[in-house]
Amino acid sequence: MWLNSRLTIDSAINTYRRSLLSSAPNHIVIDDLFDPDKLADVLSILQQPRYWQPQKHTYSDLYVDNAQWQKTSSDQRFVQRDVWRYKPDDSRINRVNNGQSFLAYLRGTEFTTLLSDIFDVELTDINVSAPENNTNYFRLSSADFIAQHADESPGREVCMLLYLNKAWHHDAGGELTFLGTNDTPISIAPLFNRCVLFDPSSTGTEHWVEPLNSNYSTQYRYNVTSWYWSK
Repeated sequence: MWLNSRLTIDSAINTYRRSLLSSAPNHIVIDDLFDPDKLADVLSILQQPRYWQPQKHTYSDLYVDNAQWQKTSSDQRFVQRDVWRYKPDDSRINRVNNGQSFLAYLRGTEFTTLLSDIFDVELTDINVSAPENNTNYFRLSSADFIAQHADESPGREVCMLLYLNKAWHHDAGGELTFLGTNDTPISIAPLFNRCVLFDPSSTGTEHWVEPLNSNYSTQYRYNVTSWYWSK
């Protein structure tokens, strides 16, 4: 079982729901939601360099190639990071499958039911053409960035971020920052086994990632990003 059962009982879910509705933007932060040993195993897989590929987005086009990227002005570039790509012919297939299993779990019934209960909405992949493309691992280096953007999309009800960074230094940067309301941004450190859930349609959910400190140039910031839809 991936979840920490103590944090998924009815009283905990009711607390999450109240916190979600009383915050602006509508978001909650849950620490230690998942089994730390299993996440540590996932992290050991992510630390293998062979599984990563560059990914770049602009405000006008997602998944641009290098030629498109070079033609785009710096103020129109909003994502430069690495995305995890599973290689089924890899000799370490059993260990890689642990990483794949967790991604599948995050789109499975148990976890989506938990999210449905917290957000009081029925989540389903019935109308999502490629559900597996909406849950994956990402990493950032000090040379990468995620600029301000919104995740709102028709039918998208929940966004989830889960951080996998052990012994993260307080001055390393990499905080998730929501625009917030009343000129009061909200910053959240990317600590290991910290889960951030938010309603992308709520006010102030535009967000970005603070630059990573160049003093930690050999360190990566790892996370899972997952999006969920209603019917």
